[in-house]
Amino acid sequence: MHIIDVLEETYSALTANKVRTGLTMLGIIIGIASVIAMISIGQGAQSSIQASIQSIGSNLLMVMPGAERTPGVQVNTGRGSAKTLTYADATAIGASVTGVNAVAPELSSRYQVTAKGTNTNTSVDGVTATYLTVKNVEIDSGTFITDQNNKALSKVAVLGPSVRDDLFGVDSDPVGQVIRINGMEFKIVGVTKAKGGTGFGSQDDMIFIPLVTAQRFLAGDDYVSTINIQAESADVMTQVQTDITELLLTRHKIKDTTLADFNIMNQSDIVATASSVTSTFTILLAAVAGISLVVGGIGIMNMMLTTVTERTKEIGLRKAIGAKSKDINLQFLIEAVSMTFVGGFIGVALGWGVGAIISYLGIIQTSISLMSVLLAFGVSAAIGIVFGYYPARRAAKLNPIDALRYE
Repeated sequence: MHIIDVLEETYSALTANKVRTGLTMLGIIIGIASVIAMISIGQGAQSSIQASIQSIGSNLLMVMPGAERTPGVQVNTGRGSAKTLTYADATAIGASVTGVNAVAPELSSRYQVTAKGTNTNTSVDGVTATYLTVKNVEIDSGTFITDQNNKALSKVAVLGPSVRDDLFGVDSDPVGQVIRINGMEFKIVGVTKAKGGTGFGSQDDMIFIPLVTAQRFLAGDDYVSTINIQAESADVMTQVQTDITELLLTRHKIKDTTLADFNIMNQSDIVATASSVTSTFTILLAAVAGISLVVGGIGIMNMMLTTVTERTKEIGLRKAIGAKSKDINLQFLIEAVSMTFVGGFIGVALGWGVGAIISYLGIIQTSISLMSVLLAFGVSAAIGIVFGYYPARRAAKLNPIDALRYE
């Protein structure tokens, strides 16, 4: 039997009952579309999370205080609660550790902020000039905190766009105006560009003031809440983290590393962990959507078994005039694979469209990879073979005499 004859017979068989063929393919179409859409959503979420983490800085290490322990008891108040890091620690890291591009200590706390009859409760960050580079902050208008501001204990402030909108109205220009933080007046010298939330606190909802001013007038001590370190490259981050750990243990006179009064977060580790979580989430979504593919495959098997029964006499006639069992087997197997392949093609297009619509509506930025499309086609072909094999085999084994007598 020539391949052209097989394809023509397949087309005739599938179009003889278009409604039944269409409904049978619907399960495959929905299954493939669901898998493509779910994978695109998962990959889009992974890319979005990675971009958000990267937006807080490049090659970033964050040193934070450890847990505050009460002498004589085994009770602590949680990580980050102790006051163990100082501006001098940050200076020592910048001066002693190789592979460090910049160091930006900060002191963060929440305060009630008022301006011209409006008020908001937001995070106030005492920072240095290097914070702008280390944390990838961009200025929209005005200037950022300078080294001179810290030396002069200046009461100046830079607003995030969310704080600006809350206090002065959307898209206003508050540079030159005055706000009150904890009852003290600060002059606004700049506004940062919008970055969006990152999962580590939105930099849009912050007010930046000089670090020394925050220590002197707001906190009343010399400690800092975080030391941000930008490594020269991703390749040296692990070594830089090790060197910083050894330096701080020495400075804090701690010999047992398990008693360290600080913690270091590596941005690469955070990205890897987030990627692992989102990858698992994507696999879970694809697995749930894949259940519909199994259901669609069962539908194809049911239809093919029905077709074999309906075409029993035809099968007997073909065998009587010389058709071999392998020809009958191939015919019905190609019919099953053709349905799943066409359904897979439509399903890929539908899944791609769903992903595009989700991105267009701004729900989440989806990402459709070539691998997921190839996987969908491969799965659809495999389903056709697996669920079409038994009906095809059953047709091939029919006795021609019994088939011709079938009513």
